[in-house]
Amino acid sequence: MNPEYTALIGRIDQMIADIERVVNRAEYLLDKACKTGDDGYWDGIALNLHGFYAGVERIFEDIARTIDQSVPTGTTWHQDLLLQMSAKVNALRPPVITIDTRYCLDEYRGFRDLVRNVYTFHLRPARLQELTTDLRDCTRNIQRDLKVFTHFLEQMTDADEENEEK
Repeated sequence: MNPEYTALIGRIDQMIADIERVVNRAEYLLDKACKTGDDGYWDGIALNLHGFYAGVERIFEDIARTIDQSVPTGTTWHQDLLLQMSAKVNALRPPVITIDTRYCLDEYRGFRDLVRNVYTFHLRPARLQELTTDLRDCTRNIQRDLKVFTHFLEQMTDADEENEEK
């Protein structure tokens, strides 16, 4: 059994659950913002959209560190990590995410960068609403892709066990 893969699967499962809670929170706050007109809810939406991508990126960093043994560095490391996750790494792993998921996530990566560099009162509520409305579909894509990937890790662990028994 490969304990590193087993531990990685557990961490991914936990982080997916955390991401689901962030998505639920963003949707809840969007509903509140639309019903009340209170600008303060938009700040919370922005924070949760930021948290969504930050959580996904933590999963990708964990995979890059544990499986690929190479985490991008430099000024474009966020983009490079996203590209790395959509690429097959020969002899190590298949792509972690599909190209469609990468495109979806790139919207949230760009937004996360924006949130880090501007005051929240400069953010457009229409853009926050669009991102929050699309968030559920993007979340389903990432959950699906990570489920496929963790299944791959489980198969690798099973193959290791079979080889140990021989």
